[in-house]
Amino acid sequence: MLNTLSPFLQENWEKSGFQQPTSIQDTAIPLILEGKDLIAESPTGTGKTLAYLLPLLNKVEPNSQSLQAVVLASSQELVMQVYQEFQKWSEGSGIRGTSIIGGANVKRQLEKLKKRPHVIFATPGRLFELIKQKKVKMHEVKLVVLDEGDQLLIPEHLNTVQNIVKSTMGDRQVILFSATMKAGTEKLAKEITKEPEILRIEKDELASSGEVEHIYFTAEPRDKIKLLEKIVRLDNIKALAFINDIGEIQIFKEKFNFKELSTGILHSDMKKLERQAELKAFRDGKTKMLIATDVAARGLDIQGVTHVVHVDFPRDIAQYVHRAGRTGRMGANGTVISLVTEREERELKRYCQELNVTPSKRIFFKGQIAEPEQKVRR
Repeated sequence: MLNTLSPFLQENWEKSGFQQPTSIQDTAIPLILEGKDLIAESPTGTGKTLAYLLPLLNKVEPNSQSLQAVVLASSQELVMQVYQEFQKWSEGSGIRGTSIIGGANVKRQLEKLKKRPHVIFATPGRLFELIKQKKVKMHEVKLVVLDEGDQLLIPEHLNTVQNIVKSTMGDRQVILFSATMKAGTEKLAKEITKEPEILRIEKDELASSGEVEHIYFTAEPRDKIKLLEKIVRLDNIKALAFINDIGEIQIFKEKFNFKELSTGILHSDMKKLERQAELKAFRDGKTKMLIATDVAARGLDIQGVTHVVHVDFPRDIAQYVHRAGRTGRMGANGTVISLVTEREERELKRYCQELNVTPSKRIFFKGQIAEPEQKVRR
């Protein structure tokens, strides 16, 4: 499959040190190269970005002056992450790309558009504004990618995404990737694609061979913050903690700052530069824990996350899977911790049964995670 790609891509693959393609790459790349529309579901951490980025780069004509492909993602962070991958993999190709995200300086974005990018990586709202203002001309776009498509086809983005797709060539190719795909999402995806191939990759041995342990602590809602504090104090952790409410995140941050605990925060109301700084500090190991909302952490690839913590219980099993998928990537081991009330404990056991994993109850004893019977024994 790789030997059908342009020489610059084969060279960059050699440089990347990857041995062989993952399942999703193996199956999706030939279909995309053939020009088929595609709806693909593949778990977090299985290499979805390259599954569409490599064929996209293969299809772009660098000598043309026109915009030829658009990649949409729901969060600024995900757009920037994919754009960085593009920069790496397009090396030596002469293909120009740019990122267009909400919250960034419009003037600067217009300057970037003057350089005539072949590919735009964007959040839907800002891109559609620029299309309406005729600053972005979509009439020669032949490929549209929806990354984390289930997040792009929710009510608040749906109309915008449909309009963006409609503004492109009649014979365009539409590709949608997601880690989880509900029936409703698939139905909407079928409406914006033509006779799509449907791909479902269960799990990828290459991409996710790490052992992941699922454990939980029971607590009343108001005591969850105390448990999280104990988790931050553990040695050698790099933890991603999920909270649903932005206001709540601020409260945790202030309390932890006061105690001089090593934590950062990430949510969609923060300014772009603040978000970048917090992410960088966490990636570089300057902070031990990043407390985030699901929207902000969506699709982010952060190396070496040792623990994922559900402070607020996931609203459904798909959300549990998305969050849990942030640890145990690329062969590393990981731990998923749920902080649950009695009612949530029942729900957790139901999820785990469906996922075929066994969650173990834990307590803190002398500042360390212990099995409940250890305390009794001593």
